[in-house]
Amino acid sequence: MPLVGLRTALSRTTPRATAKARAALVAALVTVFLAACAGGTTPAPAGLPDRDAPGFFPTQPVTEAGEATQRLYGLTFVIAVIVFVLVEGLLIWITLRYRQRPTDDELPTQTHGSNPLEILWTIVPAITVSALFIAALVTLNEETEARAATPDVVVDVTAFRWQWTFKYADEGVELTGQGSEGPVMGLPINESVRIRLAATDVIHSFYVPEFLYKLDAVPGRTNEFDVVVKSAGTYTGQCAEFCGLNHYQMAFKVQAMERPDYEAWLVDQRTGAPGASVPPDATTITLTSVDSATFDPPTLSAPAGKSIVFNFVNADQAQPHNVAITRGQPDGKDWVGMPIAQAGQTATYVAPPIPAGSYEFFCSVHPDTMRGTLAVGGN
Repeated sequence: MPLVGLRTALSRTTPRATAKARAALVAALVTVFLAACAGGTTPAPAGLPDRDAPGFFPTQPVTEAGEATQRLYGLTFVIAVIVFVLVEGLLIWITLRYRQRPTDDELPTQTHGSNPLEILWTIVPAITVSALFIAALVTLNEETEARAATPDVVVDVTAFRWQWTFKYADEGVELTGQGSEGPVMGLPINESVRIRLAATDVIHSFYVPEFLYKLDAVPGRTNEFDVVVKSAGTYTGQCAEFCGLNHYQMAFKVQAMERPDYEAWLVDQRTGAPGASVPPDATTITLTSVDSATFDPPTLSAPAGKSIVFNFVNADQAQPHNVAITRGQPDGKDWVGMPIAQAGQTATYVAPPIPAGSYEFFCSVHPDTMRGTLAVGGN
């Protein structure tokens, strides 16, 4: 509304109505301010660090592109504050200056339109929006979407319900998992890393808050971005696209470290694969996944008190699978065999000894459909 029009409208209000409107405006501003400033900590799933509640500014970035994004956000925020203070200040000033007083018995002089004001509040927003557009375009092209000619590290990320696979083809390392227990993406700091995203079922989204960047993983195509992490540390990530009932479990960690520590981490991943040591008295079971709904055989048995070795064959040519056992760990939690066997692959899993009883085995990738029974008896 033009200022003169607002002044005219306010001049027709009664003193009591004007006071109520002024009180409501102040209350609304205080409420918005307090809500924006609210602090505290947002609880995270078990095993993941808590995060500060959102405030005026995003999470402190740890990447070069994230710092550029934060600078752009800061510029936009400052301009928004200036506009807010200017507009709200004028509204409050007009409300107080041109309110109707008990001694007023006629309307003030009516002025219709002001060419200088109309030009001013058209040109200033146009210049502001154009400047922000250019700044956003420069940040996007030169920082966020920039690509290194030869990246130092390449990580192929495959997302599927409800897990992640991180593959370092040049280093011979492949990791799969979900939730607070993994997987962990190791990265060297101050080096260019290219992350290539793919999905096998539905759309997922790769998101690490400290990167200030999110990119979708879409079936049938590969999306990629480069990142340079500047600070060593462990950062949690997640799927930021609702992909099904267990979407909340699609978490992972990024462990950023110096190059020597990164090289040692790669060695640990190559030599620390699950199932490398098989107890001599273990029971061996051959199990096949036929599709995303069937195990063959669907019923298994094993003696109590002995490790169980699963020679697992993923005969499904379309989906990854593995073997897990309900209450299969000594502390009563589910045991999950890792790594996930991709379509057409085989894997060997060594489950710990469990007491006699009736259990279920299942695929942790498709826990709702792929289940069977496991009877554990005497020695």
